[in-house]
Amino acid sequence: MIYQEEVEINIMAIDATFWVAVSFIIFFGALIYLKIPQKVTEMLDKMISDIKNEIDESEKLRTEAKTLLDNAQNKLDTAQTVSNEILDEAKKDSDKLIIELNDKFHKSSEIKKNLAENKISQMKEAAIKEIKDASIKIAVDSVKKIITTSVDKSKLDAVFQKNLDETKEELKKINS
Repeated sequence: MIYQEEVEINIMAIDATFWVAVSFIIFFGALIYLKIPQKVTEMLDKMISDIKNEIDESEKLRTEAKTLLDNAQNKLDTAQTVSNEILDEAKKDSDKLIIELNDKFHKSSEIKKNLAENKISQMKEAAIKEIKDASIKIAVDSVKKIITTSVDKSKLDAVFQKNLDETKEELKKINS
């Protein structure tokens, strides 16, 4: 009986193994019949093609980005050069303007100084003239007083004439 049980177990074991093998063959047969491997291959080929296209597109984008970056860098370098030139030109212009303003200031100061000196000179001459006029008036008043207080008119006339001549001479000297 043990032998019979072992045979039954072996038959069952064969049966289970057999059925697993049969189902395995049926499964692969169904896969081949339904063309699943071809569909999987097509899908994988399509995915590979899409990935290659994406890689090519990304390579094109990278090249374009590099070109744009180079152009932007060139423009930036050009702009930097132009800005440096503008700054240099502005500095030169400001230096010229400072020099011109300094020259104008000195010229203006010189003109104002000359005008002030002329005004001072005119004021000095006017003051001297006023002093001379006052001196002459005082001299004339003194002479009149002397003449009026003096008894001898002919002597006084001679002194008056002498003083008048001296005053005229002094005025001529001063005016010359």
